[in-house]
Amino acid sequence: MLMSIVNVEKVTHYFGDKLVFKDIDFRLLNKERVGLVGPNGAGKSTLLKILTGHILPDHGTVDWQPNIQAGYLEQQVDLTSGQSIRDYLRSAFRSLFEAEQEMLKLSDQMGACGTEELEKALNRFAKLQELLEQQDFYQVDPKIEEISNGLGISALGLETDVGQLSGGQRTKLLLAKLLLEEPDVLLLDEPTNYLDFDHIEWLKDYLKNYPNSFILISHDTAFMNEVVNVIYHLEHKNLTRYIGNYQKFVETYEFRKQQIHIAYNRQQAEIEKLETYISKNKVRSSTSKQEKAREKKLAKIERIEKPVSLPKPRFSFQVSNRPASLIVEVNQLEVGYEESLFPPFSFTLKRGEKVAITGHNGIGKSTTLKTLMGELEPLGGKIKFGQYVKPAYFAQEWSITSEQTPMDYIWSLHQSMTQKEVRQALARAGLRTEHIFQPMKSLSGGEQTRVRIGELILEKSNWLILDEPTNHLDVQAKESLSEALKKYEGTVVVVSHEPEFYKSWVTQVWNMEHWRL
Repeated sequence: MLMSIVNVEKVTHYFGDKLVFKDIDFRLLNKERVGLVGPNGAGKSTLLKILTGHILPDHGTVDWQPNIQAGYLEQQVDLTSGQSIRDYLRSAFRSLFEAEQEMLKLSDQMGACGTEELEKALNRFAKLQELLEQQDFYQVDPKIEEISNGLGISALGLETDVGQLSGGQRTKLLLAKLLLEEPDVLLLDEPTNYLDFDHIEWLKDYLKNYPNSFILISHDTAFMNEVVNVIYHLEHKNLTRYIGNYQKFVETYEFRKQQIHIAYNRQQAEIEKLETYISKNKVRSSTSKQEKAREKKLAKIERIEKPVSLPKPRFSFQVSNRPASLIVEVNQLEVGYEESLFPPFSFTLKRGEKVAITGHNGIGKSTTLKTLMGELEPLGGKIKFGQYVKPAYFAQEWSITSEQTPMDYIWSLHQSMTQKEVRQALARAGLRTEHIFQPMKSLSGGEQTRVRIGELILEKSNWLILDEPTNHLDVQAKESLSEALKKYEGTVVVVSHEPEFYKSWVTQVWNMEHWRL
C-alpha cells in the first residue's frame, strides 16, 4: 500500500482581496510523479510555496508525515560570493563531510587515548565509517561531476565563484544541489527554463528514474508528458486530480469540460424553474407548503460555478517602417566579458529573415544578443546596421521590485496613449482587469511575460530580438506568440530551447556550437 506523504485539506488562499484558490484537497502518495498544470496566474507557484511553508494559507491545513524531506526549486535564489560551485554542491552532503572530519579527528586522538577511551573512539570510528560507506560518501565527487555535466554546469568551471553567476545559472546550480540531496519530495517550479535541449533530455531521463516523489510545474508539455504519472489541474480556483500523463489529461479534460457545461446548464434550468415557481406562489396560502419545500430545495443546491474561459492572448506584431534590405552585417565579431567566448565570427542578416540561435547554456547566446543591442561592448570586430533598422529587444532575465502596475508601466512608456488604449493593449496580451491594476512584482512569471510582450508589440520596430521569450508562458500564450511571429513581416532573431515553438516559422537555425570550431 502506498503511503501518503502530505495531506492537504480545505486550503484556501487570497492575494489581498483576490481569491487565488478555494478548499483545495489532495494527498500526495509515495512514488507519485505529479505535473501541476493550469493557466498563467492560476496559483501554481503559490501552491508550492504553501506546501513548503514559505506562504501560509488563509484557511485549511498542510500536514506532512514526520521526517519527510522536501526540496524546493525556486526561480530566484541568492548565493553568497566566496564559495566555488564545487563547494556549494558539496554542501548537499554537509553531514557526511562533518562525519569524515570527526573520523579524522578521532584518528589523530587515538594515539593518546587510554584503553577505555580507545575502545569508545574505535566504536565511534567504526560507526562513522559504516555511515559513510552506506551513504556512498566516496562517490560524492563523481556524483557531483555527473549531475554537473548533465545540467551543463561543468562548462562554467567547478572552481568558479558562485557570486559571478547569472540568475539562470544560479537556478541551475540550485537544481543540481537538490538532485544531489535526493529528497523524499522534489518541488520543481519550471526546472527547464534555463536548460538547453541536451540538458532537458538529461533531466527527463533523471526524473524518469527518480526513486522518490515530485511535483513539477512546467510549460514544456512534451517534457512533462514523459515524466509524470498524475496531473493536478489548477483552474477556476479549484484543483482536480487526473491519473496518467499530460496527453491523457488533455483527452480526459476535454470530455470533462463538456460534462461541466452540460451539468451547469441543467442546474441553471432547474434553479430558474424553482425561482419562477417561488416568485409566482409567494402570496398564495394554498400553495405555501409547496413553495417552502421548493425554497428549501433551492437553498440546498450546491451551485456549479459557470465555466469561464480565460482570455486568450492575441499577440500581433507590426512593422513600423520598412528597413533597407540589409538588417545587420557582423564582421569578425568577438563577444565576451574579459575573454572572447569563441573565435571571431561573421554573418549577414537580411530583411524578412527569421533565425533561431541554438547552443548549450553558457555558450554565449545572450551575450551575443546583448552585444548586438549595444548593452555590451564587443571585444573585437565590427557591427554595421542597415538603414532605418529599428530593433526591439526581449531580454531573458528581467526583474521588477517596484509597486508599479502593468497599467502604470505601459503608460509611462507610451504617455500619448489614452487609458482605454493601454487597457486594450494589455487585454490583447491576455491580462484581465485584476492583473492590470495589481503590482507587477506580485504577478506570476507568465503574467509578467505577457506584460513585456504587450510592451514589445507597442514599440515601433522592424526587427525583433527575443531571448527565451517562452519561459513562464502557458501553452495558449506560447501558441499565440508562435503564430504572431509566423505572420510577422519583419525580421526575427530568437534564442529558444524549444524547437516546437520556432520550427514552423524560422528560415534558418544558427548553432553556436559550430562557431567554436
